[in-house]
Amino acid sequence: MSSVPLQQALRHLQAAFANFFARRARYPRFKSKKKSRKSAEYTNSAFRFRDGRLTLAKMTEPLDIIWSRPLPEGAKPSTVTVTQDAAGRWFVSLLVADPAVRPLPATDTAVGVDVGLDHLLTLSTGEKTANPRHERQDRARLAKAQRELSRKARGEGVNRAKARRRVARIHARITDRRRDLLHKLSTRLVRENQVVVIEDLTVRNMVRNHTLARAISDAAWTRFRSMLEYKCAWYGRELVVVDRFFPSSRLCSTCGTLAKAMPLNVRIWTCDTCGTTHDRDVNAARNLLAAGLAVSVCGAGVRPQRRTPGGQSATKQKTPRREP
Repeated sequence: MSSVPLQQALRHLQAAFANFFARRARYPRFKSKKKSRKSAEYTNSAFRFRDGRLTLAKMTEPLDIIWSRPLPEGAKPSTVTVTQDAAGRWFVSLLVADPAVRPLPATDTAVGVDVGLDHLLTLSTGEKTANPRHERQDRARLAKAQRELSRKARGEGVNRAKARRRVARIHARITDRRRDLLHKLSTRLVRENQVVVIEDLTVRNMVRNHTLARAISDAAWTRFRSMLEYKCAWYGRELVVVDRFFPSSRLCSTCGTLAKAMPLNVRIWTCDTCGTTHDRDVNAARNLLAAGLAVSVCGAGVRPQRRTPGGQSATKQKTPRREP
């Protein structure tokens, strides 16, 4: 075993304790032998990358790698991370500086994005993206594999390990398809729009609803938001996050009248003041766009209100409002 991955593990532990004492994270926890992803990180002194061939420390032959995409021309990896997921698949991640990642030409387009369950995304332009529900498509296969796993005796048996790996492969298939779709949607939104407006959702609280928890988790709204955040930073776009208490669904995007109640089963409603008939999701996306542009122009805080582990608010946010 090379000493570099061991040293890197100690550096990660030091960073974890530094974040804990700075009140940026919780107390570090030991990794689980069975549940945590196995990984080893190699720095410059512990690997050799020549002519597209990667050789790690303590190895005599280069790794037989199937590349997902070529590295940028002239790029030199600074860190190599080898990981193994629960399905038994091995991955090699190379950290490089990509000169192709630079701000895109500025545009004058902006879009409001409303996420949901019936439709994964609804844009302020009226376009809707169907929710593929990847977990539901493989639910029968997953249930069968989990039943077979539950019948195996607990321990380090070979049969139980095979059954566990079959379950992990189904989960990996679901995760890969979901991640691929979210990457395509987020990249398209960032490339086509200068300003992207989304709503701050408390997914952690929403999944407490046992009726909708599985569907909300399958939609992966939090991962979609994180993709938008770093891609906007890469390509010089602006991401505006509207406060979660902004009544985007109950507010008429035509006249600004606020409806008294709007249950989830109401998908189409008519404004009592102006008589405009709204699609619930499209109307919410348009209101988010208007509120986000107002926040961006006025210079108010656009990040949602976050709390430190001690319970104190870390940032302040002004809630955008529209007068009826």
